[in-house]
Amino acid sequence: MTTDWRTRLADLLAGNHSSTGDPVDAGAQLVLTDPGGTEVFRQALARHFRAEPEPDQVIWIRPLVGGQASPDLGFVFNLNQTRRHALAWTEAHLDANGDVIMQLRSGETARIQPAEGDELAKLERWDDFLNRLTREEEQQLAALEDDSWHGQFS
Repeated sequence: MTTDWRTRLADLLAGNHSSTGDPVDAGAQLVLTDPGGTEVFRQALARHFRAEPEPDQVIWIRPLVGGQASPDLGFVFNLNQTRRHALAWTEAHLDANGDVIMQLRSGETARIQPAEGDELAKLERWDDFLNRLTREEEQQLAALEDDSWHGQFS
């Protein structure tokens, strides 16, 4: 059975590729390269995405930028900095490694692949941080519909 890139994207974000079988041990990172092939951005991704209906060809994701250790709360993220981002793509496929490759309208190339190193550590801190949110707040983040955050962690 051949996996399509959308299924693989969902599996990467959810951590369904964990070698331990526990999804919290795995996740995804985004690597953007410019048209010349130079890496311009690398960041862990939150475990949710939203695809616009066809023919828009837009995927909404949440790169995990920022964050800092707080003496009272542990590691926290400012949810106005950890905003949703759109990947407006023209072509998408899986490469031989199972990475999702998207040619973006901007001319950049987006690679969504298993998180590793610092990016995996940041995703683990994000997972811990989410435990501080209410169920409604988590659902609001996962919907990827708002561009700003009001309330705690803003």
